[in-house]
Amino acid sequence: MNVLRGIKWPYALIAVLAVAAIAVGALRPQLVTSVASTKKKPSATAKIKQDPPPTLFTDAQIAAIGKKADDQHKKADALFAQWKKAHGTTRDDKAFAAWAAQQVPAPPAAAQRTAELHQVQQLAKTRTTAGKKAATWLELHGKKDIWKLYLHDQRDLVPAAQGSAEKAELKAALKMAKTISDQVAAKDKQPAPYVLDTTLRPDKHIKPGAKGPYSYPSSHAARAAAAVIYLTALSPHRAPDYQWMQDEVLYSRLYMAGHVPSDITAGALLGDLIGDYELAVSGR
Repeated sequence: MNVLRGIKWPYALIAVLAVAAIAVGALRPQLVTSVASTKKKPSATAKIKQDPPPTLFTDAQIAAIGKKADDQHKKADALFAQWKKAHGTTRDDKAFAAWAAQQVPAPPAAAQRTAELHQVQQLAKTRTTAGKKAATWLELHGKKDIWKLYLHDQRDLVPAAQGSAEKAELKAALKMAKTISDQVAAKDKQPAPYVLDTTLRPDKHIKPGAKGPYSYPSSHAARAAAAVIYLTALSPHRAPDYQWMQDEVLYSRLYMAGHVPSDITAGALLGDLIGDYELAVSGR
């Protein structure tokens, strides 16, 4: 199953996928759109139309980190059940954000993080031009654009009021994921791999002695997980598509040394909690 690959909508004003890019003999559809934006600030649809995806990573490449992230689901569901039992389904973003931040595990011991850094350093040695192009695209659009475009694909199938509400809810989940992950990262102060080893990303121009940017937990992972939980509740039949894209985004963060695996799993746990919360308070 490929992501966005399942879209075969029969109307013109909706984002569609073009099947492209052969990865290890398997066709992988790529995000494209036929909708032009007239807004001064380009929409997610317009951004991806202007910058369509290159060939992305293979299933074999993304499987391991995808499994690690997927393992966070049960933990998150159990934790969120505790929140829901105490607070019900009333929206209280401030209280929930404080609680969710406390559920993120403490950063791993120095020895584990050093071992993870070595993994990222070894992965960096395998980089290719095509891989770097894929990772760059995923890093840019994996924050918000991809997830907003997925939702846009289906908005014409629901009443306008429902579509507007879903758009606002997804936006809220993405914003909360970034806000909390940034707050935790600032507290835990775990330097990104490319800060610890500046040869991993010379394009970042890290100054000698710099401690940040900080990478625990991964904001990309938190936002992707929150979006996948939310989108899957709306369209369960497309869950494999959403999961595939999430794994692509997560792997790209390791590939270009933005994170180590524990950054990813911590972000995924946080994002799963946020996704559960947004579904509960929105009554979905």
